[in-house]
Amino acid sequence: MPRLVPVDDPLDPRIAEYRDVRERDLVGRRGLFVAEGEVVLTVLLRSARHRPISLLVDERRLDGLAPLLADLDDTVPVHVVARPVLDAIVGFPLHRGLLAIGRREAPRPVGDLLAEAPADAVVVVALGIANHDNVGGLFRNAAAFGASAVLLDAPCCDPFYRKALRVSVGHVLTVPSARFGVDEDPVAVLEAHGFTVLSLSPRAPERLVDARVEGRVAVLLGTEGPGLPADVLARTRAVGIPMAPGVDSLNVATTAAVVLHHLSATRPPTEVPPTGPR
Repeated sequence: MPRLVPVDDPLDPRIAEYRDVRERDLVGRRGLFVAEGEVVLTVLLRSARHRPISLLVDERRLDGLAPLLADLDDTVPVHVVARPVLDAIVGFPLHRGLLAIGRREAPRPVGDLLAEAPADAVVVVALGIANHDNVGGLFRNAAAFGASAVLLDAPCCDPFYRKALRVSVGHVLTVPSARFGVDEDPVAVLEAHGFTVLSLSPRAPERLVDARVEGRVAVLLGTEGPGLPADVLARTRAVGIPMAPGVDSLNVATTAAVVLHHLSATRPPTEVPPTGPR
């Protein structure tokens, strides 16, 4: 049964980690993250790789959340507050009425993740993507089309940021991920692990629809506007998605969906590792 802890003071030290979350998002601090809303919390509670530390719940939502909270370990406190107290704690009106603090699994080296990937793995590689909505969308699309992992370079934003988690509908917690080191060359690392590297560019000489790739494949996606660096395009197999005249690019998450759909339609599906209850 959940351990309910009533809180009536926004300055209560027991809920300090929730205070002013918009300005003090816990990304990057002690391996913690903020999960917002029932959808993300459901995924967190079922995760085998990440674990909840505590919850903060609008008292009006307790009855509706009872089935979800029933199996929650009693070592995880559920702080219960009235709506005005909740809004005062987080610093803005929290319409979903539910936050959780989670602890992420220890970061894994990219090489270890790639070494374990299946022979027909598809991985998504984000280079320089700093928009949290786009990163969250990449994880959601990776999960939808059975990608084995999402890899990020050093400049990419943290997918465990609250908004990225929410946009991903929790799939940041289900799709394995890792980050390249500042001095690592993503293309070289991928090729060393037997991946064919596809890079997306609207100016690519090969159309995506014509591309057929066997074995392991990595899909490189760059920032909207500048796109991937010229040296990356020169060292990889560049493919493009033809568009109407006057349109030079798609949203990066949309591009990922199109590419992953194409690959899933032309290759055997790859299963994402299960994330059932511990």
